[in-house]
Amino acid sequence: MTRIHVAEPTLDGNEKAYVNQALDSTWISSRGEFLDRFEAQVAEMAGVGHAVACNNGTTSLHLAMVGLGLGEGDEVIMPALTYIATANCARYCNAVPVLVDNDPRTFNILPEAIEAAITPRTKGIVVVHLYGHSADMAPILEIAERHGLWVLEDAAEAHGAQYRGQPVGGMGQCGSFSFFGNKIITTGEGGAVTTDDAELAARMRLYRSQGMDPHRRYWHPVIGYNYRMTNLTAAIGVAQMERLPTALANRRRIADWYGARLAHLGDRIIRPYEAQDCTHAFWMYTVMLAEGEAVDRDTLMARLDQDGIETRPVFYPLNQMPPYRDDTLVVPNAVSCASRGLNLPTHERLTEQDVDRVCEAVEKALA
Repeated sequence: MTRIHVAEPTLDGNEKAYVNQALDSTWISSRGEFLDRFEAQVAEMAGVGHAVACNNGTTSLHLAMVGLGLGEGDEVIMPALTYIATANCARYCNAVPVLVDNDPRTFNILPEAIEAAITPRTKGIVVVHLYGHSADMAPILEIAERHGLWVLEDAAEAHGAQYRGQPVGGMGQCGSFSFFGNKIITTGEGGAVTTDDAELAARMRLYRSQGMDPHRRYWHPVIGYNYRMTNLTAAIGVAQMERLPTALANRRRIADWYGARLAHLGDRIIRPYEAQDCTHAFWMYTVMLAEGEAVDRDTLMARLDQDGIETRPVFYPLNQMPPYRDDTLVVPNAVSCASRGLNLPTHERLTEQDVDRVCEAVEKALA
């Protein structure tokens, strides 16, 4: 039986044509028309004036933190439940990630937990729009403004998601996107930082390109990084961005299929939550087993794997990881979501029959 993968890219647009155009132009490195076009598309997606393309999502996060002035000894508040790159980038700046709990419904950072974690050393807040659902931004932005903190949106997994009609990546001081091969929009590897602040955008462009002064070639006023995206990579991105509405509609349809077919299991399988004022992007259709279910999450995943269905566990809380180990930190929601949650296959190549097969396998595994 054909294996159903948890994620696959869809490359049925102008990807080949645009890559060939870039090859024919001979502009294959860090300059070219597709870079400009892609940055404009990403900025438009986030509803801001500027996007700075990078070579991957992690470097975009680091570049944003550098641009925002995060430095040695500074504290930055972030959710315990996120991919490890969120915290690693703070450490790259010699800063201290301060981990807090998440909302058990959306998996996103709890605003009330942020308020309790603020100290005189706090410089900013990183919100992560996990698995495609926006964090509750209004109270977070209010807290940040009241305490003089910046907000960085880690929107790596939430291309096209919205909060109260506003796109993610455009509500804080800046937003970070990943375009890895399993993302809604992919360039294979790639990332971007979005912002409405022209000075911040210019600063990030400076640091992105080895710190070379844009007006004085080979003059380097700061220690920068080589975080540039190539024109070839951007060519794929331009084609992908052209089909973003289609990608989001397809994921919404897949989520609807899952919802309809899993509904009869009731609370045994907790389906993704979508707040009334949010638009979920459904990067991953993420479910949780009910507490006390006889079959645990890892057993369920193993049984699905035997049936030819790939899944992913929800991220481990960062305070359980060796680099960030803290047995004194109390984040019960993060621990619960991580131990009971898994990502079912979510990509545009899935058919209705594929979703039927996944749901039947889930029901069989629980039985």
